Amino acid sequence: MPMKRIFTLFFLFSALGSYAQFKWDFGGGLGVANILGEMGGDELTRRDFIADIKLRQTRWAVQGFARYKLHPNVLIKGEITYARLEGADSLSSNPGRKGRNLHFRNDMVELSVKGEYVFYEISDLGRSYRFRNDLRCYMFIGAGGIYHSPKANYQGSWVPLQPLRTEGQSKPYSRLQFVIPAGAGLYFTIKKQHRIGWELGWRTTFTDYLDDVSTVYADPSTLPNATSIALANQYSPSFANDPSYPHANNYSPGSKRGDPTHNDSYLFSTFNYSYVIKGRSKFSKSRYSSYFKSRKYKKRKVRAKF
Repeated sequence: MPMKRIFTLFFLFSALGSYAQFKWDFGGGLGVANILGEMGGDELTRRDFIADIKLRQTRWAVQGFARYKLHPNVLIKGEITYARLEGADSLSSNPGRKGRNLHFRNDMVELSVKGEYVFYEISDLGRSYRFRNDLRCYMFIGAGGIYHSPKANYQGSWVPLQPLRTEGQSKPYSRLQFVIPAGAGLYFTIKKQHRIGWELGWRTTFTDYLDDVSTVYADPSTLPNATSIALANQYSPSFANDPSYPHANNYSPGSKRGDPTHNDSYLFSTFNYSYVIKGRSKFSKSRYSSYFKSRKYKKRKVRAKF
């Protein structure tokens, strides 16, 4: 076969490969959420990262996303997540936190854009030589925003804490906050169009009020109403009779209520499914579409002879 024809076939097969590319996938996921804030933990005062997380405070997370392949190993994902974060001092074994006796629940919405980099791939699972199934492991980092509203249970109802300014703030903190998601995940692609995966992501935030606790106890006279006074300091008189708990003076105005030197952070762990949409590259359509249209195989006609 002449060398020129070999090169022609090579470029034609390259064009066919780019002609049938799978660029988009759309899907959703279900999983769990947890927070590293002022509540929770064991007997120590504070530990970083997941060491202070209480598994009993784990709650739910629901996601939807769209993902686009920029490069064989680089993808970009837009994602929306609805999740609940929750915490309670009653679950801690730290006497100081238990005596503080605070709790919260925060239903939040997160919007984010993340870049994914595939660092490990098995392109032909099962060695079928048809490349229909694969495994990909990736790392990601991105940017996003959340809308959140911590609440506390007061007299049988969940009351929003932000308007109450429980630490005597001059103005309420913002419910809109910027976050940086980062983490890793993996997914299996089955028959080129069905993706089943798992992802673990950590969110760095720039607020210490996801749980409404950050600084010191406020002077009750500076708080806006009776509900704010009741929820700002929930030290129970029953603790005063138990020598294992700190004295009530440790919860007086000006005393430590939270840790303002560290912002809150949270994580998601989700299982997800997505469906891959088959698309065509602009390169193949502009350069080779006319070639395939003009070269159609015709059935040879044979005239019978009698």
